[in-house]
Amino acid sequence: TTENFIMAACLAKGTSVMINSASEPHVQDLCKFLISMGADIEGVGSSTIKVKGVEKLSGTTYTVSSDYHEITTLLALGAMTGGEVSVNNAVPQYFGLIKKTFHKFGVDILYNEDRASVKRNSTLKVLQPYTKNILQKVEAAPWPYFPADLLPLMMALAVKAEGNSMFWNKLYEGGFFWIPEMIKFGAHIVMCDPHRVIVFGNKPLSPAEVNAPKIIRATVALLMVALTIDGESIIYDADAIKRAHPNFVENLQALSADVKWRD
Repeated sequence: TTENFIMAACLAKGTSVMINSASEPHVQDLCKFLISMGADIEGVGSSTIKVKGVEKLSGTTYTVSSDYHEITTLLALGAMTGGEVSVNNAVPQYFGLIKKTFHKFGVDILYNEDRASVKRNSTLKVLQPYTKNILQKVEAAPWPYFPADLLPLMMALAVKAEGNSMFWNKLYEGGFFWIPEMIKFGAHIVMCDPHRVIVFGNKPLSPAEVNAPKIIRATVALLMVALTIDGESIIYDADAIKRAHPNFVENLQALSADVKWRD
């Protein structure tokens, strides 16, 4: 919605203002791209966008920023399987809170300029919060807080990690409807209410046949868990992955994962 508003307002007469606008990195990237074409946009990265219409936009040369969703996905897969993965062009300016969230599960993301790496980790463990006797918690809220789209990846880590943790989706009611599919692997997950679940980690898992939701990162989360289980698992209706990762399975195969598409 925010992106459509910005693009329409760029050439509309007068000044347009959107309050409570999205400010995620891809929205900021679009604004910077349009500004390089001559658009008059204020408030980039904030929750209020002000656009003054111009008569025309001009051509430009622009390098699109890397997708922090895909970067997080690759790093999470490395952490989940005990491998070592490095990602170039890993947009460190957008990764502060994501890096801290990985650390909650004993995963350290190392940065060398714009190269992010996850090192081999023998054990995933939920770290105790500073306040004792409470659950570790991952809360998803509008940017710059932790992105709701990435919650399933952290939940997959929590399924394998030693310890218990709570996940709170403050954006979407019913965003955890796919959890029964994760439970088919043997994961211990309790739904507290439509916004919150508790994951009891490091329980015995076994291969399963599951049905993927039409949610990209939830489908990836099911695949992450399946990759850690001895034996063959089948994920049906996994086409959602192709919307964001057209060569996802091929990239995993290049990293020695035993995974393939099946008609």
